Amino acid sequence: MTTSSSHDAPIRNTGPEPVVGAATPDVRPVALQYVLGLLRLALGWTFLWAFLDKTFGLGYATPSENAWIDGGSPTTGFLSGVEGPFKGFFEDLAGNTWVDWLFMIGLLGIGLALMLGIGVRVAAVAGVLMLAMMYMASLPLDTNPFMDEHITEALMLIVLALTFSGRYLGLGRLWERLPLVQKNRWLV
Repeated sequence: MTTSSSHDAPIRNTGPEPVVGAATPDVRPVALQYVLGLLRLALGWTFLWAFLDKTFGLGYATPSENAWIDGGSPTTGFLSGVEGPFKGFFEDLAGNTWVDWLFMIGLLGIGLALMLGIGVRVAAVAGVLMLAMMYMASLPLDTNPFMDEHITEALMLIVLALTFSGRYLGLGRLWERLPLVQKNRWLV
């Protein structure tokens, strides 16, 4: 079993190691690897599903008459309803073709990268930026003074990028062997 404690150097782990000061041993690293892989897949599916629903109007968040392939705008509904301090900024973006394309390419790219376990760092950066914009558009929050799912999902993306989660239940190990990725470690 191989895990990584730094960003490049794999270490061999012979079994569970106790947490300093803990009465019981820590979770086996293999269990943590599966949890990280499943978390990556879950977040990837969240982004990929948003892309599919907005593209085809599958009737969940997007009714069929608002499908992107039928001329609907994936950004108009959300951005035209902004009420907070960034209302003017987001209303100006709503429905612009370039914003629709950028948003949809982002959803697809982030979703596919996370689902496949390749380019997780790039996907995490793009996802955090997208979630930060969505958070700003959600202000003021209705149920909490400052915390919502955009922040927690952004933090999860950061964890996934820092833990090389693409290696677990994904193609990350193969991806990391590509010469392009070897020369450009930020693509991991």
